Amino acid sequence: MADRALRGMQIGAKSMESEDGVVFADRVSVRYLCPNGHEFEVTLSVEAVPPASWECRCGTTAELIGETQEDEETKPVKPVRTHWDMLRERRSLEELDVVLNEQLALYREGRLRPEGHYRKG
Repeated sequence: MADRALRGMQIGAKSMESEDGVVFADRVSVRYLCPNGHEFEVTLSVEAVPPASWECRCGTTAELIGETQEDEETKPVKPVRTHWDMLRERRSLEELDVVLNEQLALYREGRLRPEGHYRKG
């Protein structure tokens, strides 16, 4: 019975899905030129920033032809947010002082280990 159900179908060779109703993402083609004279296109999403260089099939680095986006060096550098910066966004110095005093009291009572692991009980 199973033979007849799959007759004429190559399992794994063809997809039963169709592309009806599928909306493809907007795309753009960018061109690159390598030092050996090879020119080729790469298709990217419209939202993607094309990289300034791309590896050619011959192994050399090809450069983007045409208009380039601003380089990484010219972009303003965002300051690194430390743990302390993120903590200060959530709590005031007074709140942090209260939490510190609570933790020190627990430590002095022997309910906290120096490694930071809590004791049971």
